[in-house]
Parts: sequence; structure tokens; C-alpha cells
Amino acid sequence: MVTLKDVAERAGVSRSAVSRTFTEGASVSAKTRGKVEKAARDLGYSPNALASSLTTGRTKLIGLVSNNFHNPLFLEVFDLFTRGLQDRGLRPLLVNLSDETDPANSLRMLRQYSVDGVIVASSTLPPSFAEAFRDAGMPVVHSFGRYTTSPHVHVVGIDNIACGRMAAEALIARGYGRVAFMGGPEAATSTQDRAHGFLAALAEHPEIEVTTSFANAYSFDAGRVEMTKLLMTDPAEAYFCGDDVLSIGALSAIEEAGLHCPRDIGIIGLNDMDMARWQNIDLTTIRQPVAEIISASIDLVVATIEAPGRYPETRLFPCRIVERGTLRALS
Repeated sequence: MVTLKDVAERAGVSRSAVSRTFTEGASVSAKTRGKVEKAARDLGYSPNALASSLTTGRTKLIGLVSNNFHNPLFLEVFDLFTRGLQDRGLRPLLVNLSDETDPANSLRMLRQYSVDGVIVASSTLPPSFAEAFRDAGMPVVHSFGRYTTSPHVHVVGIDNIACGRMAAEALIARGYGRVAFMGGPEAATSTQDRAHGFLAALAEHPEIEVTTSFANAYSFDAGRVEMTKLLMTDPAEAYFCGDDVLSIGALSAIEEAGLHCPRDIGIIGLNDMDMARWQNIDLTTIRQPVAEIISASIDLVVATIEAPGRYPETRLFPCRIVERGTLRALS
């Protein structure tokens, strides 16, 4: 392995000069920097990140905490987060909660690795989860978190109540007389808010019959199981499933029952994950701007690392309906 000493000898400078060259913000002349960088390239040298952290007091590690690896959307989230962090010279440390709701274990692990900041990427965890990291003195951002006008930590995401209303208005506009909300876990904040917006909009239309039900997870299997149960009774004409992966599970159950979507039952989802546009799925859904949310989350955690006293803020991104083939056409 090429060492810092090898680079110093090749460049004809001191070891401290090499160290300063690869330390962000350190003072070094342009001439010395050029000699060191050339020697490093010639020898194939890369600075030791762990050794550098001892000098700077920064590990450049960002804890990425999530709790739903069963949802295919997380693949996109993970890809965008890791690339976004790496593009800024940071490194992600992934924490899989496996449906835990107590932040203690995650907090203990992230302390052990001395992370510089934390991003909680979850639409189901309560605000108190991210607040536990703030209380421990860690810069934290709650991505896809619950909207509030006075947050205790940075929150970046969407207005789920507005999205529920948007889904209801889409079904009303298409003339459905019996509609339903089929959400994810009832305890999830995203489920609660999407249901709230959906039901509030439909309360203005008493002529429309409305029912609600909840799957036990944001997953394909949970959506399929819940829709199978609903089809055994008297199903609605159209469902807001509250999530794309639930919607795709519901579509599978509808097809297996010998029914057709949208002729027999309409479906609208939320997220617009890549799978939703596949020809055999063709899901009408509400697009959540995932890339923009992640970019803003990274910007905020970096800014908070630099200025720990930064006042918490909420950044919301607008959503829109993506018309495909699982709702009847507008008249």
C-alpha cells in the first residue's frame, strides 16, 4: 500500500505538506499542492479517510435510517441518497430498522460510528423518532416526514393530506358513486394523513358512498391480501390505495378474481415509482417528486452540520396526478 510518506518523498516535500494537501480547508501553496497531487497520481495514492477524520473531527459518514425495505420504491430512494451523498464527498451508513419503532438501537449504532449527521427516510415513523437524534445532539433531517408548520427537526416531503384530497377529487371527477380508501398500516402517519385528506374532500359530497380499510404493511402482499378480502364482500367502484406497491398488489387480486381494471374497479396509487409505468401495470397514480426530496434532504443535513443551531424548517414539494390506465376516463 502506498503511504503518505511515499508521496512526500516522491514530491520532495514534508509529510505534513502532504497531509495539508488532502485536508479540506488547510493552508498549502499552489506549487506544493501541484507537486503532491502529481506524486499521488503517479503512485496511485488515496488519502485514508479514517485517518483524516482523526485530524478534522469529521467522519463524513451520514446515517441513513429506513424501515421499509420491502417496498420497491426504496431501491430508488437508496440509489439517489447514496449517489447524492457520494457526489458531495460524504459516505452513507445504512441502518435497517426492520419495523422497529424505538430509535434507541439506531442511535447507539450511529454514535459508535461517530456519524456527522442523520437522515431518517420514512413516511411512516412519527416525528418523535427523528427528534430523538436531535435530542442526542446529531444534525438530523426527516425525509418523507409528516408535514407541520412548526417542526422540531428539518422535514422534507409532501403534504399527504393534500394528496388524499387530490385522489378524492380525481374519483369525483370521473363520476364514481362508491369509492374507498385502502391504506397502509393504520398507525403510519402517512396513512393517517392521506386518509384524512381523502375523507375530508368526500365529506363535501354526501351523495358518494365512502368506506375505508387498511393493509398491514406497505407491500405487494399486503395490498393483495387486503383487496382479496374486500372482493369477498361488496367492493367499491374505485379505490385510492395510498401507495403504488399496495395498488399493484390490489391489481393482482382484482385480476385473479376475473375482474378488469378499470372497467369493473378503478385504482389510483401514490408515488409513481418506476414499476407503475410498466405496460402490464399502467397505474394511474400521484407522483411524489422523490429525487427533489432527496436532494433537498442532503442539502439540509449538510447545512445543519455546518451550522448546528440552524432553525428547523419544513420543505414541501408539490405532487401531480399521472394519468395512465387504471381509472375510467374523464367524461
